[in-house]
Amino acid sequence: MSDATLMSMAERFLSALKHCQLLQMRVAQADETGMTLVLPWSPAIVGNPQTGAVHGGALTTLMDTTCGMATLCVLPHFEVCPTLDLRIDYMHPSVPGKDIHGHAQCYRVTRDVIFTRGSAYQDDPERPICQVVGTFMRLGPQVKGGIRFGSSLKEGGS
Repeated sequence: MSDATLMSMAERFLSALKHCQLLQMRVAQADETGMTLVLPWSPAIVGNPQTGAVHGGALTTLMDTTCGMATLCVLPHFEVCPTLDLRIDYMHPSVPGKDIHGHAQCYRVTRDVIFTRGSAYQDDPERPICQVVGTFMRLGPQVKGGIRFGSSLKEGGS
């Protein structure tokens, strides 16, 4: 699959996730090296009003979505792949006012499970806010998700 096709599919996938729309997440990069999403900073996602640090739930959403969408980068056709397990190690709080980037890649694909790893960062990928590993169950290409979910992904692409 071409990078342009993958990027288009990733943007359609993200637009089908209402909670990601509310967080105004966007796709920054999608190719064979993995998926990068951006979570824009806003006062609505602050978890600690004294420091302005982003709430852990917003980071969890970013990284679960990024790892889950990284499966698009390694599968020949779209498959619904729900999260089996997600482990997040928080390294330090985010800096107020700065967008957060989440990057993930798949490092092993089996018949039933896809293994991912990634990190969230602001300015420097070498200084992550958190690191994550996740596993995702392969349900197969015949499973299309909830009502109209699969068809919304097919518009204009594979």
